[in-house]
Amino acid sequence: MTVPGRVDAAALLLSLDPPAWFLRHSQAVAEVASWLAERIEFAGVPVDRALVEAAALLHDVDKLLPSDDRATQLPHGEGSADWLARQGHPELGRAVANHPVTKLVDGEAFRRWAAFATREERVVCYADKRAGQRLESMDERFADWSRRHPDRPGGDEPSWSGELARDVRARAARLEADVCGAANVTPEEVGRAPWTAKALQAARGRVAKRR
Repeated sequence: MTVPGRVDAAALLLSLDPPAWFLRHSQAVAEVASWLAERIEFAGVPVDRALVEAAALLHDVDKLLPSDDRATQLPHGEGSADWLARQGHPELGRAVANHPVTKLVDGEAFRRWAAFATREERVVCYADKRAGQRLESMDERFADWSRRHPDRPGGDEPSWSGELARDVRARAARLEADVCGAANVTPEEVGRAPWTAKALQAARGRVAKRR
């Protein structure tokens, strides 16, 4: 199994014709994740930066798939992992499948995941909690989720108010402490590594040459 490089990952994303807002989010998550992976590596903690970057850029691809694709019948994240495996990249599966904030909803499931999650999974999951269309604090990100997903019964998305919201936020804080601790930075110091625009440009150039 070969982890796709930056341009290959960008080409995979562009093959699904993502809208501009989707690209902005994917780029933000990928650049935050890349920045964290670089700091973690510098701190002497082993981490696969290439896997982190590719998984972060491609974490939401199941949202772009046509309704007749089998991945759309799977929970978010798992659908992305399924599609990527069919593109020849099963090595991205765990980091992609375990990124959604819904993974923080069930306390026991979160404890099991936290006990065995790879460093790469943790970084991608945390980067998604710090990036909407731009780098944000987790307070800003969770406030946005609260606005978009008000209290309601049932459905795939959790309610972002009351006790559940407090529990999820507390689990996210533990994830933040773990990732930032490994990177030897504070949450306020987290930044972005600006590589995605160049990769996307190169991927577009590759397609143009084939034409």
